Amino acid sequence: MTRLVMLVVFATTLLLSSVAQAKLRWGADAEGGAPYVLRDPKAPEKVIGFEVELAEALSKEVAEPIELVQYEFGSLLPGVERGDLDFAMNGIEITPDRLERVRFSRPYYVYRLQLVVRSNDQRFAGIDACATAKCLVGTLGDTAADRLLDARGIPKRVYDGQAEPYRDLGLSRLDAVLLDVPIAVYWARPDPKLRFVGEPFARGTYALAFRKDREALAVRFDGAIERLAARGDLEKIYRKWGIWDEEQRSLGAPDVAGESARAWTPARYLPLLLRGALTTVLIACVSMALAVLLGLPIAVARLWGPRPLRWLATAYVELFRGVPVLLLIFFFYYGLPTLGIELTAMSAAVLGFGLNYAAYEAEIYRAGIDSIPVGQWEAAASLGMGRRLAFRRIILPQAIRVVLPPMTNDFVALFKDTSLVSVIAVVELTKQYQILAKSSMKYLEMGLCTAALYLLISVPLGMLSRRLEARVSKGAA
Repeated sequence: MTRLVMLVVFATTLLLSSVAQAKLRWGADAEGGAPYVLRDPKAPEKVIGFEVELAEALSKEVAEPIELVQYEFGSLLPGVERGDLDFAMNGIEITPDRLERVRFSRPYYVYRLQLVVRSNDQRFAGIDACATAKCLVGTLGDTAADRLLDARGIPKRVYDGQAEPYRDLGLSRLDAVLLDVPIAVYWARPDPKLRFVGEPFARGTYALAFRKDREALAVRFDGAIERLAARGDLEKIYRKWGIWDEEQRSLGAPDVAGESARAWTPARYLPLLLRGALTTVLIACVSMALAVLLGLPIAVARLWGPRPLRWLATAYVELFRGVPVLLLIFFFYYGLPTLGIELTAMSAAVLGFGLNYAAYEAEIYRAGIDSIPVGQWEAAASLGMGRRLAFRRIILPQAIRVVLPPMTNDFVALFKDTSLVSVIAVVELTKQYQILAKSSMKYLEMGLCTAALYLLISVPLGMLSRRLEARVSKGAA
């Protein structure tokens, strides 16, 4: 009995201890999140950033431990709504659309937008000049900068990360970059090839995002932010990171980016999804054509080429099957310029997919050709056909019937793999869905529309493949 009582007391103590040590879950994305939240370059296991220091100060003010939860930026607000996170803080701009879904805290930072161009480019004196010249401007999706470019009709290229647009600007792939001041200060100001143009503009505010039913917790953080601002603690943090300006003295009521919430009707988002679908079809079709053209000679070289050529063909297949296509796309787009070879985003995407899938198609061709009985070669030889003629007239047509189904599967898979090109700022169907869903918070509605478009692409392709198989089989019979 005594042991039972001791066991109950011990378990209760452990339970109370775990409850006491429970931490508030703060969601942020440390992947390319400088200077907000980032991995310390000197100690990658450590996370630093001005928001990390702000979270530490807030933890002391509310007298509760705060734990950073790595969360993809575009999923932060859904994560708050689902209850995965107690709050999100990651340079989240207050917008009318977001106000409808979450409860924002008192603002903790006043941001503005900064236009950046190349140091030797004197064409643009400000954003108005960009609008007149229709220059190509890089930005991040679902941000104040993104919405401003849309409102002024300025061509844009949307990126997932903060470093990539400035890198492309330095490589002359963009005319300018428009992003929040903290991002420009961290990435552009130290780069001698880039310069700020004009004064920052388009004022807005960052705030913590809470679920609507966490009002009590939000009120506590409102008071904590107000006290930190009054004591000058916020100023100390921001000066340390080089992002303090006089605008921060006006922290108070939130500034909402955008005049009103967008009306996300089908008439607004379906044309954008269709444009993304066309990009997907274009990349997939051109890439598959390249893969098919390269696959057959590689397969023939592996089967009948001289020994050095067989080795090279085998090395090609093993290399491009073993290297992730995402790495290939990154290498072609960001790596080759260091060698003096510059490709457009579309060219890098097509080349990456084409070379990667050519390795798979080569193996499909080789297996299909090997599946043809030796008797077919002997019958062709008995008719006086040479090996080349026999291959072209007898073997290859039969092999095509065998390889059509796996080739079709690869083609359908390629349509879905095109979503990877978003890493080099190509807006295909999946990327367009992500941009629109983040902006509207209509993940279900737009997700169903996007899935329907993928089906409209892939189902007819499967039907066409079956018809081709039937025709080839009929011809063979």
